[in-house]
Amino acid sequence: MTEKRTALVTGANKGIGLAIAEGLGAEGFTVAVGARDAMRREQAVEHLRRAGVDAFGVGLDVTSDESVAAAAAAVEQEAGGLDVLVNNAGIGGRTDGGAQDPTTLDLDVVRTVLETNVLGVVRVTNAMLPLLQRSSAPRIVNVSSNMGSLTLQTGPVLAAYAPSKTMLNAMTTQYARRLADTSVIVNACCPGYVATDFTGFAGSRTPQQGAAIAVRLATLPDDGPRGGFFDDEGVVPW
Repeated sequence: MTEKRTALVTGANKGIGLAIAEGLGAEGFTVAVGARDAMRREQAVEHLRRAGVDAFGVGLDVTSDESVAAAAAAVEQEAGGLDVLVNNAGIGGRTDGGAQDPTTLDLDVVRTVLETNVLGVVRVTNAMLPLLQRSSAPRIVNVSSNMGSLTLQTGPVLAAYAPSKTMLNAMTTQYARRLADTSVIVNACCPGYVATDFTGFAGSRTPQQGAAIAVRLATLPDDGPRGGFFDDEGVVPW
């Protein structure tokens, strides 16, 4: 009998996060659904259980030290450990009134976006690392965007959101370098332009299609790549 593996997905109550949770569940993981909203969190857990996934909810606000610490304790109590962390929770930030036009940039919007998209990832990762380091095959996947690529420069001008993903990619490489001589494999992924409420359902891809690369990176073999940025096609230019 194989040992039960556990994955925590942040922002897993809807959209790509929920699809990632489904994908990992299909791979045999017990999935911890990390989400702020209690009602949506429980609805997601019920959805996953109906799909045959072993799932449980974890209250998690990535902007709160106390919430993240409590979430780490809850995962350990419920599952006994952690094998995979998918940092999926992210926000786009306000765009009204030129808030993300670089020439009229609202610095409060920048701070808010960075608090979730970058500092939240650091906060959650560092809280979960002691659990991950006890795993035989620990994996960390940061859900990024090719809008953060300095080479591709895709999408609209969003001077808070896009740089937050650039910084997330940079943090991914810092973690990968620091953990290079350990079994913890850290990578970032781009799910593509997915039809969710985040994009006003304007995307061309389904949440399941967007989730596939995150699931693949979460289940890499021990000799898999480290510190990279990937989408379905392979390496994403930085």
